[in-house]
Amino acid sequence: MNNSVLIALTLTASIVLSPISISGTAQGSTQAIKMSSFNLSSQKWQNRVLLVFAPSVDHRDYQQQMQLFQQHNSGFADRDLVLVQVLADKSYANGQLIDESSVANLRSRFGVDKDNFRVILIGKDGGVKRQDATPVQATAIFEQIDAMPMRQREMQQRGRN
Repeated sequence: MNNSVLIALTLTASIVLSPISISGTAQGSTQAIKMSSFNLSSQKWQNRVLLVFAPSVDHRDYQQQMQLFQQHNSGFADRDLVLVQVLADKSYANGQLIDESSVANLRSRFGVDKDNFRVILIGKDGGVKRQDATPVQATAIFEQIDAMPMRQREMQQRGRN
């Protein structure tokens, strides 16, 4: 299975099964939930990363943001875009639970505390390409990515104009 399909499938799972329902499947047993570490340097030159920081899944801006992404799973996969949901209680990278130290590192690196909402786009080069303090349309993020020179080369290599 290629990486783009895998990203699309995990993105679909992370949006359709909100973090509440993912954690709910463990039936209260923390042994059933596998945590992994996440760091941006492992994504460099492989994937773009979209960080969504929010106080909780119940936060109005977070819910609006996830709704804006819901219809664009293929757009995420096509652009090698990994969704990382950084929440106060549980956080996820493409639907996989990530550990507290990874979360703390992300919050510290980008200066976002547990009470704030923020959307941050990280390019394949590891640089911050966009920051929003309010929900943003997926199409606006895609347009910005599509204008990047690296993305232009990717589209040409994949036989698109």
